[in-house]
Amino acid sequence: MGGAAALAVSIAGLTIHVMTAPSPRKLLLGITGGIAAYKAAELARLFVKAGWQVQVVMTAHATEFVAPLTFQALTGREVRGALFDPQHEAAMGHIELARWPDAIVIAPASANTIAKLAQGRADDLLSTLCLATDKPLFVVPAMNRLMWSNAATQDNLALLRRRGVQQLGPGSGSQACGEIGEGRMWEPEQIFDSVSAALGQTKDLAGLHAVVTAGPTREPLDPVRFISNRSSGKQGYAVAAALASRGAKVTLISGPTQLPTPAGITRIDVESAEQMLGISLAAAAEAQIFVGAAAVADYRASSVAPEKIKKSGEAMTLTLSKNPDILARVRAAQPALFLVGFAAETEKLAEHARGKLEKKQLNLIAANWVGAGKAFDTEDNALSLFWPGGEAEIASASKAEVARQLVDRIIALYRSR
Repeated sequence: MGGAAALAVSIAGLTIHVMTAPSPRKLLLGITGGIAAYKAAELARLFVKAGWQVQVVMTAHATEFVAPLTFQALTGREVRGALFDPQHEAAMGHIELARWPDAIVIAPASANTIAKLAQGRADDLLSTLCLATDKPLFVVPAMNRLMWSNAATQDNLALLRRRGVQQLGPGSGSQACGEIGEGRMWEPEQIFDSVSAALGQTKDLAGLHAVVTAGPTREPLDPVRFISNRSSGKQGYAVAAALASRGAKVTLISGPTQLPTPAGITRIDVESAEQMLGISLAAAAEAQIFVGAAAVADYRASSVAPEKIKKSGEAMTLTLSKNPDILARVRAAQPALFLVGFAAETEKLAEHARGKLEKKQLNLIAANWVGAGKAFDTEDNALSLFWPGGEAEIASASKAEVARQLVDRIIALYRSR
């Protein structure tokens, strides 16, 4: 898709292979009604800057927030919006437009548009194009937190994901309505990175099975309380998506998170470290690559109270037992497996990471600073990579972009073994 083409030319009996210039990739950017529509202008600019041809299609409600002329100036193309447009429909223009792009991105995707896509409705140009195309479709939700959490919206998105639609976001934070919560549209850079990662890579992991652990674990104290940590699972999920985008069959073993399952990935939900260990050992037996990105609790309660622990006295003592080391156990069971670990550190990052690399017999370890607003509960990350005989840095970027660069390194090291 949009790649360079090889041209074989025979001269004096010799065959010379010439790589022709790559054709530009094409994006159809759908914009629906919502205050986040202003962010779509920056998103269009990022794709144009990267050499993409961008065709914007706006719903009638979207034009109430941003003028079509803005996007025409950014893309150099007339903005489309009318389903019944005599200038284009003489040649069945809406069908032609559905065939034109390499991908369709709807950003922002309103709750109404998501509902229409789930129902298969085609009552405007954008929904008609989505129904008439077989190209990759990305939706970037943006809406009020209550609209986002509504069961109808969640059911519609779950249905779209099952159909192969890729969901990007949303994020959490302050909203235009003055409330705070889930529903914020991802930032343009994050959307651009994710779409580029999904579309711009070769399928060089085709035929391989990768297992990724992600998120926190919960270690119960009683029926209502548990020990856990602040991991959101976002980096692990991004790694799983990046591996899948390179053609790998991916099994995602996830602790409790609020994240949607990346498209095309098999997800297995667990809670405790013991549960994650059991599933990991079974999945690793059929895999070639294992990435342990989960933030597994180091300790669990030595005994779990059968009833809720009642408050009594000024202090309470908990007796904890050490949890199993999942990566060490996986390595012992699968000596030939390409094993990647993560290390979240607040001090001596390189020293601790190298120690874990050697002790657990890892092929690669990705270390990052945590605490003080770093890594946990953020959309960005930075990694220090260590492997036997080498090291590298991945500068701060969206977790999707960090994952893409990490997978590049995994592939290079896997091939070099």
